[in-house]
Amino acid sequence: MGKILGIEIQNYGSLKHIKMGKLFSDQSGTELGNMVAIIGPSGNGKSTLADAFGFISDCLSTDVESACDANNRGGYDQLISQGSSDPIHFEIYYKENNNSRPITYELTIAQDALGRPYVKEERLRQRRANQKNGRPLSFLYLVEGKGYAFVGADGGQSEDGSVVEGERIEVELADTRKLGIVTLGAMKQYSRIELFLDFLKSWYLCYFTPDAARQIQTAAPAPYLNRTGSNLNNVAQYMYRENPKEFRKILEEIQTKIPNIQKIEPVKLKNGQMVLEFWQKGFEEPFFSPRMSDGTLKLFAYYLLLHERNPRQLVFVEEPENGLYHQYLANLAIEMRKSVGTGYEKQLFVTTHSPFFVNALSPEQVWVLEKQADGFSTAKQASTYAFVQDMVDEGAMVGDLWYSEYFG
Repeated sequence: MGKILGIEIQNYGSLKHIKMGKLFSDQSGTELGNMVAIIGPSGNGKSTLADAFGFISDCLSTDVESACDANNRGGYDQLISQGSSDPIHFEIYYKENNNSRPITYELTIAQDALGRPYVKEERLRQRRANQKNGRPLSFLYLVEGKGYAFVGADGGQSEDGSVVEGERIEVELADTRKLGIVTLGAMKQYSRIELFLDFLKSWYLCYFTPDAARQIQTAAPAPYLNRTGSNLNNVAQYMYRENPKEFRKILEEIQTKIPNIQKIEPVKLKNGQMVLEFWQKGFEEPFFSPRMSDGTLKLFAYYLLLHERNPRQLVFVEEPENGLYHQYLANLAIEMRKSVGTGYEKQLFVTTHSPFFVNALSPEQVWVLEKQADGFSTAKQASTYAFVQDMVDEGAMVGDLWYSEYFG
């Protein structure tokens, strides 16, 4: 469990300095909710914001240098904001559940003397147990790969070193291109680092493509969709195998959301491969998933994602409206809102150009990326624009206000 209460990004492409939500370094903001929609014209940084989340995720699975090169990023020199002499920096303000103390994670990535990216600074901090005010103590702090970490669920050190509580272990990493939380989070004695690492590893960045979903895979049940959705049939097979009764209920519910679909059935072929049969109204024979339209496959994948048995804690979806009929989008947004609920089980970030999708959301759930005169973007919550909340209270819809240029 867990969710991001706020995030700050500095010097990452067009995001020279943006803040969303509440942060340790800025307590004036409002905590991010479970549903966060990011809107704005093309070229205002929505894809860059999504890629920043993907970059952090890639840093976990490989190292910061490989992450800079992955997914056509072009290396550190292409990632860093133009004209910036300062390094790339992230701050994540995270909370595991309603009763836990927030944790702040700070990550700074710079270039070494050879021009290669490395982890310049990395820090985790948290207030003492039962402490509501005051500065938190660092329980992981590494500079140039050297520093300390604290074992157990409590303890830490103040910035000036005047307060040290708990068991402190001196740390020196062998590779400054790898994140310290990955190395130390694999050790049980660093339980808080392990919990935060598990949260980051649970992120799901959706790059679903219908062509990938049309691939017929060998029967190898999988609990989660991969990034492109190429294992769509395998996820359906897994859900069917683990709990057929529950899977039938899920399919029955999904069927009501996808137009002209009467029934969806997983079928295992004789050669061991797995396909889905879609029974359409007006036809006596079913269609296999490779023959279904882009929109039908996308809707099915999104609804399957929303019904995961053990959901990923953070899901980021880019422009779900692509390839979908506009009248389906409000229902999809409503289902997404219902899926994330109000607790700490799941958080969903979505970028969109669709006012129909945004119409199903509240002003607090919508963030606008705006490009400033210097070419860099800022983030602003829709509810903070003049009169927007008042007009919504009077019955106006957020997407209609945005489309009519009342804000953003």
